[in-house]
Amino acid sequence: MRYGTARAAGLLLGFAADRIFGDPRRGHPVALFGSAAAAAESACYRDARGPGIGYTAALVGGVVILGGVAERLARPAGRPARAAGPATIVVTGAATWTALGGTTLARTGHRMADRLGAGDLAGAREILPALCGRDPYALDADGLARAAVESIAENTSDATVAPLIWGAIAGVPGILGYRAINTLDAMVGYRNERYRHFGWAAARTDDVANLVPARISGILTVALAPLIGGRRADARRAWRRDARSHPSPNAGVAEATMAGALGVTLGGRTEYGHGVEMRPELGDGRAPVVADLRRAVRLSAGVQVGAAVVAAVVAYALGRRSPARAQRRVVP
Repeated sequence: MRYGTARAAGLLLGFAADRIFGDPRRGHPVALFGSAAAAAESACYRDARGPGIGYTAALVGGVVILGGVAERLARPAGRPARAAGPATIVVTGAATWTALGGTTLARTGHRMADRLGAGDLAGAREILPALCGRDPYALDADGLARAAVESIAENTSDATVAPLIWGAIAGVPGILGYRAINTLDAMVGYRNERYRHFGWAAARTDDVANLVPARISGILTVALAPLIGGRRADARRAWRRDARSHPSPNAGVAEATMAGALGVTLGGRTEYGHGVEMRPELGDGRAPVVADLRRAVRLSAGVQVGAAVVAAVVAYALGRRSPARAQRRVVP
């Protein structure tokens, strides 16, 4: 079996596992990595970029090496390096399932919509920290709906599209390495007093790692806007006009295209635990309401399926090209 075929099958297997089971309920590898990263931070934290660069490089590099070892052990014995077998599919599938968070994201979005729809603000505020790091007690019902929609948009790219794309490009090391980068960004990639310098490397690495996946997510959001009654032209216009004004080069694409597809305005005053940020407005129209949150979840699900298909095609295509290049190098 060609390696690209096995990698594509593994990505689809992992995506299917996430759709069926969601995140592992106990001993989630990402949570274990987070605990290790927190312990490492307490040991090496300094208010400077240098220690933060070493911290990020060591943790991400270690995870990439582990992914490479797992992938190598899964190769059939005595076969060429680019050959693969059932074990490669299983290992790739397990890594993909570990890294994806799309089903949990959708379930959390539905729970938030249910609480808001029932007027249960206390329940909605309890759910919000599972979606984003904003201060839920500073938000009313409209603010909670907007925060949830923005988080659904950004996390569709971060939690599903990006791991799949990196898996297609770099296999298990790419999947696990990306998940490590994104986790570190969520832990230390803030522009507050503690992490402005130490978290710089994690934040910038996450920006680079998401450049391509965020734009694939944007393309899929534009293409699938009619799935929720939106217009492709509106989503595309919001991307071109508004995304660049967002402080994140990647979240701006995800949120602007979602705003355009929904026909709402996102952005504005945004309250975090570390302070208040005035975000630029994205899209046109009214503020999002509960019905828009449900539409955002449906669009997110469509984008996730589209990303899985794109990733499988890319993995298969890259797997077919690599042996051909290798053969040309050895032929005199």
